[in-house]
Amino acid sequence: MKRVLVLLAAAALGTLSCLPAHADPNPESATMSVELPHSTPEAQGISSADLLIFVQEAEKRIDALHGFVLVRHGQIVAEGWWSPYAADQPHQLYSLSKSFTSTAVGLAVSEGRLKVDDLVLSFFPEQAPAHPDTNLARMTVQDLLTMRSGHAEDTLGRLFESQDSVWTRTFLALPVEHRPGTHFVYNTGATYMLSAIVQKVTGQTLTEYLQPRLFGPLGIQNPVWDSSPEGVNFGGFGLSVTTGDIARFGQLYLQQGLWEGKQLLPAAWVAEATAAHADNSSMGNVDWQQGYGYQFWRCRHGAYRGDGAFGQYCIVFPEQDAVLAITAGVQDMGSVLNLVWEQVLASMKPGPLPDNPQAAEKLQAKLAALALPPQAGQPAPALAAKVSGQHFFFAENEQKIETITLDLGEVEDTLTIRNEEGDHFLTCGHGAWISGVSTLDGEEPQPVAASGAWTSDSTYVAKLSYFQTPFCPTLTFTFTQDKLLYDFEANVSFGDRKRPQLTGERR
Repeated sequence: MKRVLVLLAAAALGTLSCLPAHADPNPESATMSVELPHSTPEAQGISSADLLIFVQEAEKRIDALHGFVLVRHGQIVAEGWWSPYAADQPHQLYSLSKSFTSTAVGLAVSEGRLKVDDLVLSFFPEQAPAHPDTNLARMTVQDLLTMRSGHAEDTLGRLFESQDSVWTRTFLALPVEHRPGTHFVYNTGATYMLSAIVQKVTGQTLTEYLQPRLFGPLGIQNPVWDSSPEGVNFGGFGLSVTTGDIARFGQLYLQQGLWEGKQLLPAAWVAEATAAHADNSSMGNVDWQQGYGYQFWRCRHGAYRGDGAFGQYCIVFPEQDAVLAITAGVQDMGSVLNLVWEQVLASMKPGPLPDNPQAAEKLQAKLAALALPPQAGQPAPALAAKVSGQHFFFAENEQKIETITLDLGEVEDTLTIRNEEGDHFLTCGHGAWISGVSTLDGEEPQPVAASGAWTSDSTYVAKLSYFQTPFCPTLTFTFTQDKLLYDFEANVSFGDRKRPQLTGERR
């Protein structure tokens, strides 16, 4: 399983090739820009001073939020992004994608294309085993939705490891150890099967199917959803949209599926999908023990949410008529929810508060200036001139790095890392982020921002931000005589955050 988790992290950095999404020829799928109205926090019963503390505490206690949008009574009361993250940049959702997959199932149910009590095998007679066991034969769509498929562990790893490109066949060939509907196991492979079922009954991928029904009406422009070798959107992960898109998705659920006077999603489905169906009390964290719905988590305080690895959240507060969307790169997801309950939820009052222009101005000034700190350091040492432009060669290694070259300038530095695929460049600002693209961690160019500085007389550190993902790795270059020690550390990871140190030699 560890290998698969690393593969997933690699997928987020673009190192897994995915099939391209097909264009939707339906003219009704055209996406128009949709903006929720804005309001002062006080007008919607929230203190600007409290929200300022939320942001300050996030910077102090959590490393790091990337963006958030807070909506109350249908109006945006606060939003901000930590540069180089930005409002118009999509962000990988990881398992928050599951809630969009559930929505597609609900739409297909509302159109009479399937029922939640349909048997999974009924959709895939050609991929079914010749003699399916009793548990597999009993498995229903609802069992997939509620993570009670009957498997003893997540099946995603087996799908990635399969030599068969038809993942649906691989899934159906796996043992089903428990009677479906009786045993909760968080199972991203089950969500993949939901995606495959929607594609089976509609003839469209999730992206294509949701375009005129969800993405277009909500103003979600250019959603990207990665796909499996058999051309099925991953379903359980792989979707990238903006933080604002997440907020509008949550607002649709808060409004019981109603959007601009049109019932996009049946209210009955919203209620059913966000209710607790599965007992997940065996999970380790209290906010993951409140019950599980149709790819939604129940929360404390009467809330529910979709969430994804490393801090991607769509939190809906029905009792407070509010939605909070968060994108982030955090290892401890529970710390984010704890801060939300302590500072955001606690600040919501039943009615409007007196205007507080001074507090509102301080909040807006803070939100406008949000930024991840660039790499701090000291002036370049004398060593800089000696190593600048020098090539350091590495013996064969698992990271496939062949040479590293640092070209050091007055206002920016260029890192060149060569591997078996060629040269990869990163431009690092001094005390600032410089945005560009890089192929260092993937076959395709990835948007990235970088900053760099000397942290000692022998050590240069580059901080990267792949600002459409949760990943902000740190590269450390330590020079000793004619050698270069290279270290890579990720801010978040499913597995080890540090890669083995490599030693290069100048020739």
